[in-house]
Parts: sequence; structure tokens; C-alpha cells
Amino acid sequence: MWKYVIKRVLWVIPVLLGASFLVFSLLHFAPGKPVDVFLQADATAEEKAEFNAKYGLDQPFFTQYFNYIKNIVTKFDFGRSYKNNIQITQRITETYPKTMRLAGMALLIMVSVGLPLGVLSAIKHYSLLDSIVSVLGIFGVSMPNFWLGLQLILVFALILDLLPPSGNSTPAHYILPALTIGLAGAANLMRVTRSSILEVLKQDYINTARAKGQSERVVIWRHMLRNALLPIVTVIGMQFSGVMGNAITVETIFGISGLPKMMIDGINFRDYIVVQGGVLAIAGTCCIMNLLTDLSYALIDPRIKAQYKQ
Repeated sequence: MWKYVIKRVLWVIPVLLGASFLVFSLLHFAPGKPVDVFLQADATAEEKAEFNAKYGLDQPFFTQYFNYIKNIVTKFDFGRSYKNNIQITQRITETYPKTMRLAGMALLIMVSVGLPLGVLSAIKHYSLLDSIVSVLGIFGVSMPNFWLGLQLILVFALILDLLPPSGNSTPAHYILPALTIGLAGAANLMRVTRSSILEVLKQDYINTARAKGQSERVVIWRHMLRNALLPIVTVIGMQFSGVMGNAITVETIFGISGLPKMMIDGINFRDYIVVQGGVLAIAGTCCIMNLLTDLSYALIDPRIKAQYKQ
């Protein structure tokens, strides 16, 4: 078991290094240099040289990248903003909890809605309920997040006046954006759950469990769902990465000053060091979620645990 855990943990390192190198390269060679953006047009050559030396931009590309990674590993220092000289670590500390709060609520909605509906749809397959759930699933997968978010604001904030339309100061502010992301993910999870359980329903051990006189509740939750969990858990892990990506659009619509909003501001002002820190924070979060997903396989499937058992 420990071999499996160590192997999965070690895979996180090259993934993060690859993500950091890719975003660092893209932003480094992007048109427009920070010195041309954050200094006046009439700045002297000495002022430009001082700016570049202050942020290490006068060094070769690989030296800059090496120093960037070294500061992150040794000091947990993502650099300073070119715009206001604030530590990027401080900005991430302020914005990251807001995005994670949104992502956590969206994931909770996705699982609590998509999983039960997928189970019911599979058990009552080819019924009216199955048809309704399938149509809702197709609708949820197809509609864009920005459109759904605007409709939720129109109905629950403007017409019914039940929830605030924007902001992030109270838990109520996160309900509409979490629904915007969570319902789309629930539709996808529901379809995967239905397909996975329908596949399990064909197995002989389901008929054997029923022949033994076990209740339908035990058959569903102990035999069906547990053996159908691997693809379901995989989708939940993948959907979390989608949640982090969709948060960029949703936070803009609902005015949440989270990590994606920080990155958008960094792009608009060409404060590329802010963008690098935000991308690494999101990549690290997705790596951790994928790691937890991989480790959960060993708990769900005894064959994986036996494969690495010492």
C-alpha cells in the first residue's frame, strides 16, 4: 500500500514543475515587457535598468526560472507584484480561501444532487423518472455557466429577492455561484453514475444478493454503488479541476475577489508574476485533489491494495 502512496505522491513533483515551466515560459516570451508597462514612457535607461534589477528581470531566462523555483521551495516566496510591490504569497493567502469556499460548496452540490439522481435513474431505467433525469442531465451539460449564472441572478436576486447578486462577504453570497458551477457538474456526474450502475446491474452477484433475501437498500448501497464507485470517483476528481477552471468566469459574474479574479487583474495589468503564482496555486490544488482521488482507489478496490501490498 505504501508503494502505491509514495508513487502517486512523487508524480506530483514533475507535474508541478512542468506546469510552472510552461506558464513561466509563456509569460516570459509574451509581447510587452513589465518595464514598459509599469514605468512612464519617458523613463530613462537607468530607471529601466533599476526596475529590471529589482525584480531579477535582467538575468537570463533559465536563471530567472531557477531562482523563481528556488524561492518557492526554500522560502515559499512567489515573488512581488510589479504593480504595487506586494508579496504574491500574501495575495494568494487573501484570495485562495474565497475560491476554495466556492469550489467546496460547488463540489458538495454536485455530489449531493448528481449522485442520488444518477442512482435513481439507473434503478428506474427506461421509466418516466429516468427520461426526465436524462433530459435534465443533457440540459445541464449543454448550458454555459455564464448563462446559468445570469438566470439565477435574475430569478433569485432580482425577482424573488432571496439571495444577494454579487459579493463574497457572507455565506449567502456563495450560494448562487456555487449553484452555477455545481449544477453543471451534477449533470455530468449523474450521467456517469447512471451508466456505471447500469453496468453493475448486469452482474451475477447482484442477482445472488437479491436471491439471498437482502433488502433492496443493502443491494443498492453495499453491492451496486460500491462496485460502481471507481468511475464515479474519477469523475468527481476531474470535475474538481473543472470547478477551478469555471471559477474564473463565475467569480467575474458574481464579483467574488478570489484567486481567478486576482489572475484576471494580473493579465489586464500585465502583472505576470501574479498570474504565475495563481496558476501554480490552482495547479497544486488540482494535483492534491487528483492525488486524493488516486489514493481513494486503493480504499475502494481491494485489487489495487493487493497489488502494492508488501
